[in-house]
Amino acid sequence: MTGGRTINRTIELLLTAFGVWPGITCVLLYRVFWIITLVINQFLHYHYFVTHLNIDNLFDLMDCLSSFLGHVKLTFKLIIFSLKQREFIEILTTMTKDCNYCGDSDFVLHETTRKAKLSSRICNGMIILHTMSALAYIIGIFLTDADVTDRTTELPLIMKMNYPFVVDTLRKYRLVLATQSVYVMACTLGAGLFNAVFLTLALHIGGQINILLCWLTEAGSIEIARMTKIIRKHQKIIRFSEKIESLYSYIALLQFTSNTVMICSLTFLIVTSIGNPDATEQIVRSLLFCAVTNLEAFIFCFAGEYLSNKSIAIGNAAYNSDWYNMKTADNRILLFIILRSQRKLRFTAGKMMDLSLECFTNIMKASGSYLSVLLAMK
Repeated sequence: MTGGRTINRTIELLLTAFGVWPGITCVLLYRVFWIITLVINQFLHYHYFVTHLNIDNLFDLMDCLSSFLGHVKLTFKLIIFSLKQREFIEILTTMTKDCNYCGDSDFVLHETTRKAKLSSRICNGMIILHTMSALAYIIGIFLTDADVTDRTTELPLIMKMNYPFVVDTLRKYRLVLATQSVYVMACTLGAGLFNAVFLTLALHIGGQINILLCWLTEAGSIEIARMTKIIRKHQKIIRFSEKIESLYSYIALLQFTSNTVMICSLTFLIVTSIGNPDATEQIVRSLLFCAVTNLEAFIFCFAGEYLSNKSIAIGNAAYNSDWYNMKTADNRILLFIILRSQRKLRFTAGKMMDLSLECFTNIMKASGSYLSVLLAMK
C-alpha cells in the first residue's frame, strides 16, 4: 500500500529549477547560474548601501537592507543544500520508504496519507502567499510615472541598486524593471520553497511519531516481535530528526539573525510611510513582505516546538501503556524508550539555541527594540 507523494509536486518543480532536486541533469549548470546571479545582485545591493550610507537617507537604506538580507538568505540556503546533498537524498529516501510501506494497519496508511495531504495544502498556500507578496512588492513601481531624462532625482526601482551603466532611456529603464521583476519573483518563491520543505519534513516526522504512539498504546497486548518493531521505529525517527537538524541547523541560525533585522526594517518602512503622499503604495509594497518574513520565522520556531512536544509524548505513551501486563523482559524495553524520550528531539539554530515559540517571541521583542531605536534616529 502507498501513502501518497512525499513532496508536493509544485515544490518538486521549484527544487528542480533551483538545482537541488536529486537526480536532475545539468545540476552544475543550475547551481552556477543561481550563484552567479545572486552574487551579482547582492554586490549591486551592497554598492548602493555603501554609497548612500547616510542617516538622512535612512528610509532607502532600510529598504535596501531588507531586500539584500532576503537574497543573502536564499544564497545561503542554496549553498547548504548543495553541500549537504547526501543528507537531503537520505531524508527523501526515508520519506519514500515511510510513504510506500504502510504495513498491515489502516491507521498507519491513514496517518501517512493525512500528513502528506496536509503538508501539500500548506505548501500550496505558502507558494500562493509568496507569489502575492512578490506581486505587491513590484506592482507599485510599474504604476509610477518616472521621468528618465530628469537627472536630479533618483529613478524608482524595485530594488535599490547601483548599476555600472547609466539608465538614461525609457527602453533601458523598462529592461531593468523587467529584469528586477523576474529576479524578485524567483527569489521570493525560493524563500517560500525551502520553508515549505522544512515544514513538510516536520509534519512527516510528526506523523511517524503518531504511528509510534498508536503502537505504544497497544504495548500491553503485543509480542516481543512487535516490541522490536517499536524500538526500530523509535530509532528511525531519531535518526530522521538528526538528519533534518543537520540540514537546517545553520539555515535556522541565519533565519534567526536576519529575520530580526528584516522585520524591524520592514516595520520601520510601514510606520514612517504613514502620512506621506505615497503611503498606500509603500504600505502595500512592504506589508505582505513583512507578513511573509514573520511567517518564515514562525514556521521554523513552530516546527521546533512541534517536534519537542511530540518527542515528549513518546515517553508519556510508553509510561501510560499496559506495561504491567507484560513479561518482565518485555517491559524493560519500554524503560529504555522512556529514558531516551527524556532527551527530547529538537531543532536548533546553529546548535546554540532550541527553536521554539519562546524563540519566536524573542525575535519579535528584539525587532521591536531595534524599531524603537530607528524611530528615535529618524
